[in-house]
Amino acid sequence: MRPADRLFRIIQLMRATGRVMTAREIAEKMEVAQRTIYRDMEHLIASGAPIDGERGVGYLLREAFDAPPLAFTFEQLEALAFGTRAVQMLGDGRLAQAAREAMEKIAHGLPPEHRHRLTAAPLRAFRSSLQPEPPALLGEVRQAIAERRKLRLEYDSLKNEHSERTIWPLGLSVFGHSWLLTGWCELRQDFRDFRVDRIGSLRVSRERFKPTPERSFEAYLARM
Repeated sequence: MRPADRLFRIIQLMRATGRVMTAREIAEKMEVAQRTIYRDMEHLIASGAPIDGERGVGYLLREAFDAPPLAFTFEQLEALAFGTRAVQMLGDGRLAQAAREAMEKIAHGLPPEHRHRLTAAPLRAFRSSLQPEPPALLGEVRQAIAERRKLRLEYDSLKNEHSERTIWPLGLSVFGHSWLLTGWCELRQDFRDFRVDRIGSLRVSRERFKPTPERSFEAYLARM
């Protein structure tokens, strides 16, 4: 990693953490020697970065600091290119369009060499013959998650058991060729996963819900 990239990453790490960090802790995150962090901190402070602290105590980035945008490494550009291409293959129409527009915005702000690395990244994503088109309901489900609106749905399980549910839509995941909707089911009073392609009908309720620490997507993931 170039020294300039590492300095930006240190600033970004300290801003995200928002607390005092020791040189040892930063060194572990950056995967460099502790003495390298000492030198980096001296350089940042001498350059005017509002960092308080010293060796043996720790360092704190003052909240008022607004770092300039990070420059992307070539590997990060390839990751962005692959990610947006995968979204275009797996997501619904609006999500795919958003991915294309995001790619264009990122490319527009890059110098020519980096722009070419982004647009010509040798990483592609394709939908196989086993991968069906994204479910038609995907856009509605995403919007319900964003607006925290309850969903009333009719569902046919893999065992062909028909049921009607009211759920709090919390998150979406892709497993192989299936989109799964994770929600808090009011009928079962527990988390449930629903294959979006097996939802017979869906209605977005005007009623909103408020996730709690016990009924959130993070809580669901912690149980996995």
